[in-house]
Amino acid sequence: NDGQCCPMCNEGRVVQKDCTVYSGTQCRFCDLGTFMNQPNGLYNCFPCTSCDTGHGLFVKQNCTATTDTVCDVLNGYYCKDLIDSNGCSLTEKHSHCAAGQRIKEPGTSRSDTVCEDCQPGFFSKDGVSCTAWKVDVVCGRTSSQHYFVFLPFLLCSVAFTSLVTG
Repeated sequence: NDGQCCPMCNEGRVVQKDCTVYSGTQCRFCDLGTFMNQPNGLYNCFPCTSCDTGHGLFVKQNCTATTDTVCDVLNGYYCKDLIDSNGCSLTEKHSHCAAGQRIKEPGTSRSDTVCEDCQPGFFSKDGVSCTAWKVDVVCGRTSSQHYFVFLPFLLCSVAFTSLVTG
């Protein structure tokens, strides 16, 4: 102020009144819902971060006069914007694997689900795990649970049953 260098306010405080030639800087504490995490010459504290559960976040650590709120990730979401190594500011829902795929690696709070296609001879209706096809060929009989396959040289019904594989 007036070309002079004023002492700074400590963490958790901001300037209430600038210093003069006769007095030092007068500081005040941050109001509830605000914080200041560094020595400063500012007049306002920073607003505390809000952890929005609608966006997949929850409060891991509450805001104090000297630290911001730390948000972390709800189940079913993963962090897209990691803050330091402790908190998160942006999440996304875990991907769901499509039919014909399985979960190769389940999603965590720090990574999305990894899917992979089922191998030939396997299927997945739910996108969770692949199941092997077992083919029973029955010639000369019909059943409502059989599928008819026409081959140029014979007519057979093919029954599909599944065996669950891990």
